[in-house]
Amino acid sequence: MAAALWFGPPPDRHGGGGSARAEGQALPPAVAWQQAQAEPRARNGGDPRRPPRMSPDEARRAELDRLFAALRDAPDEAGAALVEARIWALWTQAASPAVQLLMRRGLRNMEARAPEEALEDFDAAITLAPDFAEAWHRRAQAHAASGDLAAAARDLQEALRLEPRHFGALTTLSTIQEEAGDLAGAVRSLEAALALHPKMRGAEMRLRDLRRRAQGEET
Repeated sequence: MAAALWFGPPPDRHGGGGSARAEGQALPPAVAWQQAQAEPRARNGGDPRRPPRMSPDEARRAELDRLFAALRDAPDEAGAALVEARIWALWTQAASPAVQLLMRRGLRNMEARAPEEALEDFDAAITLAPDFAEAWHRRAQAHAASGDLAAAARDLQEALRLEPRHFGALTTLSTIQEEAGDLAGAVRSLEAALALHPKMRGAEMRLRDLRRRAQGEET
């Protein structure tokens, strides 16, 4: 499968997909910008002694809203990658520890080129948490790696129904559409991903290539 299929955080991390920065390395301005953006906002009337009144789910949704706004405004790839990592972390934290364990095991099986075993892990995760969009996204990748693009597309549609802003699912869908020969669809899906994540690493170059090939088919 194309590299874009594996969009997402590495399997052995609980957090996200941003690039790790070596300890002691100077921080670029984008990092300082992202850190300021990612500071939790007080939702307690300005009094740090008062606990927030939001439920955990409400607080997570509000934080995701803020992070997606920061992702759209990121000045460069480095800043965007750090915001992206926080989004992946919040998506992952929405699952129970049991589901997170299944997800990590499934991702390790994918890395080991064992998609059938990964499918079992993601099936179990979906059974436990049918509203967890990332489980559907990852099962779609396992279906695609097994050669079942139709099942992969169905799972991606469900992932996007549960989380319409899932730029990872949109990127994976674009890859699957490209492999199925639907270049126009691949362009649309990647454009939708870039609308959410304009500084996604490598996406603009891939989009230009897809557009060129799609236009060549039309002539």
